[in-house]
Amino acid sequence: MDRYESYYRSLYAAAMAVNSSLDPKLVLKTIVECAAKAMDVKACSLRLLDRAGRQLMPGAGFGLSNKYLRKGPVDLDQSAVDREVLSGRVVQVADASTDPRFQYGKAAKDEGIVSVLVVPLRVEDKPVGVMRVYTDEKRVFNAEEEEFLTSIAALSALAIENARLHQALKREYESVLSFDYRTFD
Repeated sequence: MDRYESYYRSLYAAAMAVNSSLDPKLVLKTIVECAAKAMDVKACSLRLLDRAGRQLMPGAGFGLSNKYLRKGPVDLDQSAVDREVLSGRVVQVADASTDPRFQYGKAAKDEGIVSVLVVPLRVEDKPVGVMRVYTDEKRVFNAEEEEFLTSIAALSALAIENARLHQALKREYESVLSFDYRTFD
């Protein structure tokens, strides 16, 4: 199977996941796994902005150790890479262990991470997080890889927005159900 066929199959699988479940954890896990396998990389992760817009919290990961996933939130004051990505740019990091823009260089080295490609997650042109793929050897990502990851990030953002809308509708529905109609008697 050539790379493009792998991309199309992964995009299809991600789209099916978005459309078949309202469980955001399951959908995002499926998406990051599809992305990592299609791009033939060590790992993939998705991080979401906290409500204050100051940190990126773990959303989903594939191919990363529990230790790496638990290293803590990404503080945007400490991560120039993520600030740049959240402004709408795609960023490549040649070596995460030595690039001062990458907050967790030592943790990346310990995890065996070398190159990283980071793309924004956007909903209605507002940043909601970032998606990253990681390699275990130095790699320059080409335009097609950037385009693929950007496309799958857009599907991820759609899944996140669908889950948020579902939760809002569910809360509204529950409040309607709890309304005491006896007040009109």
